[in-house]
Amino acid sequence: MPDELTAADAPGGHADEPHATTGLSRQLNWLRAGVLGANDGIVSVAAVVIGVAGAGASTHTLVASGTAALVGGALSMALGEYVSVSSQRDAQTTLIAKERAELAEEPEAELDELTGLYQERGLSYETARQVAVELTAHDALGAHLAAELNLSEDDVVSAGQAAAASAAAFLTGGLLPFLAIVLLPDAVRVPLTFVAVLLALAVTGFASARFNSTPTLRPTLRLVVGGAVALAATFAIGSALGTTVGG
Repeated sequence: MPDELTAADAPGGHADEPHATTGLSRQLNWLRAGVLGANDGIVSVAAVVIGVAGAGASTHTLVASGTAALVGGALSMALGEYVSVSSQRDAQTTLIAKERAELAEEPEAELDELTGLYQERGLSYETARQVAVELTAHDALGAHLAAELNLSEDDVVSAGQAAAASAAAFLTGGLLPFLAIVLLPDAVRVPLTFVAVLLALAVTGFASARFNSTPTLRPTLRLVVGGAVALAATFAIGSALGTTVGG
């Protein structure tokens, strides 16, 4: 019986599964963040260029305003992500340092604590002790981080990488409405940019729902309708301002 339970909890049995799940979860989180960043880029830049186009701006003005929206939005996303991830990283590194210090100062107490954690999961004392001893011998810090905090040293992400990825995702999404509004002929640039943006929002809404393992129709429609309302509102405001200023 102890051997059977140990195989399920110690390295070599099903212990590979949490690591694999953690890696997959991390990849999916990056994908979700990328989709959300791209979606922000699509809506933010589209709202600016559609509003400016509604005011009757020239192509030169559209290029200037679209570029400002792209660069400003990407920098804002990068800064926000950097601050957020830096705070998370600081908290994680503090917890890891605290656990490492406790293992160095009170190894027996930490072993007892790990044993108790496995007992709380349903193992008998003998089996929990055996698992705790073997995992401690293999990787004491990793065992405690996983059991106590559901954390791994590999989970500590780089704030710089997160900021760069967020900015890149925003730029990727924002390029679609920017290029559409400046490259299409004047007569059709606004309606075709509307169509392109709504199609892109449908794709990102569908992808986001799939990543979250939820039904796709409602969140996709919600995103498309919300985007349509935002674009219509900015276009109407731009048109009104253009008429007022021009008059």
